[in-house]
Amino acid sequence: MSDENGNAGKIITAFCLGALTGAAVALLFAPAAGKETREFLSEKAREGREKAAEAARQTREALARQRETISSAIERGREAYREAREKETA
Repeated sequence: MSDENGNAGKIITAFCLGALTGAAVALLFAPAAGKETREFLSEKAREGREKAAEAARQTREALARQRETISSAIERGREAYREAREKETA
């Protein structure tokens, strides 16, 4: 499960970097007026922030799920240990 979440984060990061690289190449090959360029960069920066916030949210959710799974497994292990000790003493 951790592999899937790790790969998802890498894919999102790669996508964002690719989008930024594409935007930079577009600016180099199709220059526009200063105001238009600033508006374009502002819009792309906003989109990048939104994508980063979404990626962070997804990562937090995945970590919370993993934390719950691990906590549950630890508790089950403790319970099994207690039961085994009780059987030994009985």
